[in-house]
Amino acid sequence: MTTQALKILFISDVYFPRINGVSTSIRTFVEQLQSLGHEVHLIAPDYQVATQDEAWIKRIPAHSIYFDPEDRLIKFGEAIKLLPALADENYDMIHVHTPFVAHYLGLKLAAKLNIPCVETYHTFFEDYLHHYLPWVPTLLAKGIARMISKRQCNAVDAIVAPSAPMLAVLRNYGVKVNAEVIPTGLQARSFEEADGQAFRLKYDIALDRPMLLYVGRVAFEKNIDFLLEMTKSLIEKRPNVLLVVTGEGPAEAHLHQLAKTLDIERNVKFIGYLDRNTELNACYASADIFVFSSKSETQGLVILEAMAQSTPVVAIAELGTASILIEGKGALIAQDNTQHFAERVQQLLTYPEHSVELGRQAKLYALEKWTAKFQAQRMANFYGQLLGHAGDEQVELNQPMSAKVNHG
Repeated sequence: MTTQALKILFISDVYFPRINGVSTSIRTFVEQLQSLGHEVHLIAPDYQVATQDEAWIKRIPAHSIYFDPEDRLIKFGEAIKLLPALADENYDMIHVHTPFVAHYLGLKLAAKLNIPCVETYHTFFEDYLHHYLPWVPTLLAKGIARMISKRQCNAVDAIVAPSAPMLAVLRNYGVKVNAEVIPTGLQARSFEEADGQAFRLKYDIALDRPMLLYVGRVAFEKNIDFLLEMTKSLIEKRPNVLLVVTGEGPAEAHLHQLAKTLDIERNVKFIGYLDRNTELNACYASADIFVFSSKSETQGLVILEAMAQSTPVVAIAELGTASILIEGKGALIAQDNTQHFAERVQQLLTYPEHSVELGRQAKLYALEKWTAKFQAQRMANFYGQLLGHAGDEQVELNQPMSAKVNHG
């Protein structure tokens, strides 16, 4: 006997075709929860582009955002018009994934439908907001982010945090509600073998050229400046090293200019977004080392995706990435210092046999601890606990990664 079948309504201001970690997390959990026998629907923005949506997705007209043209915000009034139809669906739970219009819509619908509302805190807004509101002093922006996060988290019935360090931050803000740490897991396709050599040939990267890879949104909070500066330092010992930056975002023009200023344009390659289903695995497989320096991640899913392709990682272990990274388990942990980071990269480039073994350990670690099905079952169990009808055969929620904290 397992947790009884549930019907859940996800609500988010972000979803595909907008590519980011939240979209990936939503799709991963939906697919896995559906495979476990649960029914999941999603309310998401209409991006005014053609999409091949499944029937479980409800697109809502959305506003553009002047300071972030990639994103859109659901029109609250348009979404509320769905209330009669939503009432007929007999949902057990609402699960919100963004703190914007979706948060307030989720609270409103949960109250009207008399069902619990859960919210995942995907984004560390304290380290995010000031990049998008540059006219607001940094300390003030951080204070506003903390205040809003505390208020919103305490307004819902329970919080899901992608990592234990992120939950600790929320508790420090004064968030008191029931909470569970449930990271996004990796789909089986992340482990499928891919042709890294073919990827290099397609993008005109020499097969013997040392290649470092960053995958993710090209945004200021991702600290990609650090990787360019690290590459500048590394060039002294590795003149032909190449840093490949995969993704798009508001920091692109800035990074192109920085590469020019540092005189490393020949050592940095920007290749934009890649199709997750056709090219991303090969991209990871093509790299000698995956490098990551973001200090604002609530989890750091791209690190795990790289590990799934047996690509060793060098990264800074801070906030969410600290819950993933274990020295020697597929990764070398670097200090928040470009010189030390470069030394760790150079260590792997100098000793390829060590790099290969670290990559092997990376895949084993990802398979053992980070599969999507395992995490989705934990999410379903958490829903069941909140609703008071958890089943018998459940994944244990009190294991070390869960850091479960109840406040009643």
